Amino acid sequence: MMKTTIMIPSLMFILILASIAESANDCNDPNFHSLETSESSRLECGPAFRNRCRCLRTCYDGHHQYVVNCTNTGFHDTSPLAHLPNETQVLIFTGNDLEELPWNVFGNLDNLPYLRVIDMSNNKIREIRGKAYHHVQHVERLILDFNELSLDPARSHPRVFSNFVSLLELHLTDAFEDGPPRNLASTLHDIFVNSNLTQLIKLHLEQNEISEFRDVNVFCDLPNLLDLYLGDNALSALHFNLSCLHNLRFLDLRRNKFTRVLERDLHTMDNLAKHNQSVNVDFSGNPFECSCKLNPFIKWMKKTKVFVRNKASLQCYQGNVSRDFHETKNCAKLLASTHRATTAMLCFLSIILVILVCTLVYLQRRKLKKKIEPVLDSVNKRVRYTSIATGDNREDV
Repeated sequence: MMKTTIMIPSLMFILILASIAESANDCNDPNFHSLETSESSRLECGPAFRNRCRCLRTCYDGHHQYVVNCTNTGFHDTSPLAHLPNETQVLIFTGNDLEELPWNVFGNLDNLPYLRVIDMSNNKIREIRGKAYHHVQHVERLILDFNELSLDPARSHPRVFSNFVSLLELHLTDAFEDGPPRNLASTLHDIFVNSNLTQLIKLHLEQNEISEFRDVNVFCDLPNLLDLYLGDNALSALHFNLSCLHNLRFLDLRRNKFTRVLERDLHTMDNLAKHNQSVNVDFSGNPFECSCKLNPFIKWMKKTKVFVRNKASLQCYQGNVSRDFHETKNCAKLLASTHRATTAMLCFLSIILVILVCTLVYLQRRKLKKKIEPVLDSVNKRVRYTSIATGDNREDV
């Protein structure tokens, strides 16, 4: 009884301390005051950063964290990153001119136990060497947006993310150079297959001009994926397998090239909802055509378990005029009318073709006669010789 009485106050004391610690780490804590100045935060980084960066405990993502911020600092290489403070939790190294990430960006020593976020967006990076990222086993978010990663197979390193064993978010918005969609699809396929990204839950691939994927199973090596962002690309259908993503909860397809949604893709999304009751999809900003082909999608939205975001604001286009989503009536009559019109057009084109051929023959009749006469003479001679030979054979009999 005495032990129980002693344990209860102890447990309460621990909970109070935990609550205080969490409150102190919260950006809304009014009692938090940083003593860092702009000058002191630059000196905090050390001489390797050449007084260009700031290293301090500050608010990031809703919490006070130790952040190294090197935004628009004019670096042309990553040499300072080999000297990151050991307590670094967030690295922001953006707006520089790097071209290439060499081996061991963070040095050879096994340190940085608290590093959770790496933001290296907008650095004009074209190549990331296969052994560039070491000591990143605790990193949960990697941001490489707005770079120029090469699609050249000679500069591609499929295992580039293989050391990110704890990675939860990968941001690759407009991260690749402009090139054929199939080359990008091939690069992504190789990365996902060869990198150990089994913990990944968020993948951003917006603004990459993706119109298709070489391998329909391109995302199947990401078994825990929850959110897939494919907005601002050039997709017109789901050219990839979703059935292997049993945990998927959000599919972003905003501002692509969908003019309708194939019934095959509607069934795919319905099957996904059977595994996960909270599936969301967003089709807003696509150039849907106001026609009978849109009817299956409109009917599907009324009965599906998939939650369609921004459904009320969806628009379709009739010519250049945008309209609210609506079912097109009398589709059977329209289809029959279209069929008759197509048949009539084919007949008309066939007649035109015959007339053109006859006209061409008439205009070229002299040249054709010169070319055909030798052929006809040759045939006539062969026929005569055959007849004579046949007659001789009969006389011999």
